[in-house]
Order: sequence, then C-alpha cells, then structure tokens
Amino acid sequence: MQVPILKQGNYLIASVQSALSDDDLRLLRDDLSDRVGRFRSTGVIIDVTALDVIDSFATRTLQSVAQMLKLRGAYTVIVGIRPDVAFVMVQLGLTLADVGAALDLEEALEHLNRRSHKPNEYRTMRTGDPRGSARGGGAPSRPTLSGVNRRQDQDEKPRSGHASPRSLEHGR
Repeated sequence: MQVPILKQGNYLIASVQSALSDDDLRLLRDDLSDRVGRFRSTGVIIDVTALDVIDSFATRTLQSVAQMLKLRGAYTVIVGIRPDVAFVMVQLGLTLADVGAALDLEEALEHLNRRSHKPNEYRTMRTGDPRGSARGGGAPSRPTLSGVNRRQDQDEKPRSGHASPRSLEHGR
C-alpha cells in the first residue's frame, strides 16, 4: 500500500493509513528520500496515528529513514505514537534516537518551524550570517573569525571606540 505524501511549504507529510509490510516501508523510505531531494524539503512528518503496532523492523526502518533524510537536509518528526505502542517500544528497547516526536500534526509543524528558525551553525560559520544567506537572496556577509579571512581580521585596526577581534582575543 502506497503511503500518501503531501507537500506543505518546505515540509513533507506522510500519513500512514494502515499497517505496512516490509516492502511498503522500503517504498516509503525511497519515496521520501526522492521527494526531499526533488522539493528541497527541510522537514518530514511521518504520521503513525493509525498504527496499532510498530514492530522492531518498522522502528529500525523509521530510524534509518530519519538518518537518511537528515543527510539529505531534512529533519524528521514522528507523529501519533499511541501510549500503548510507546510502552511496548520502551519495554523492547526500541528507540527512535535523534528523531523528533510529537503528539499531533500541529505540534510537529511547530517543532519543525522552531528548528527552521534556529541558526544553522555551519552556515553561520561559513557566511557569518545566522540566516544562512549563502543559500541565496543576496551576498553573504564576510566571516569575522573563521577560515581564510582570520588573518585579515587580526590585522585590521580598531575603529574609534570599537575593539578589534584580535584585542578581544588577547584581552586588550
């Protein structure tokens, strides 16, 4: 059974309607990976509310899907794990480490929105701009203390009333 996947802004929402076979889970994995690349999605929500059981294979598959999508640039949130399913997963030692979890779709969207407004550390380091302007939308600002420009920043003279990065480093 094919899982419907909707596009909502920068996010994809996969709604699992019934129990999935191992082949269905693999198809979901491949479909999500393809769509994240095609739509350049930054977040994926997998809604498992309809599932009465999440077995060890399904748990491992969801974990690997989340890791794979993270490598493709999208964070994954699992929505709707029932209390009894969560209890059994914990009892069996099945975890979804490094995967977001939410009670419902609204909470998942809020979680992804909070993550997307958080500065990306790599882009901040490379561009000096916490908004990640190197992705597009204008010229990136010059890095202040990283990489190639570090020596240039250290050699700059402080403007009146302003401390240079070098003087701040050495307590001057």
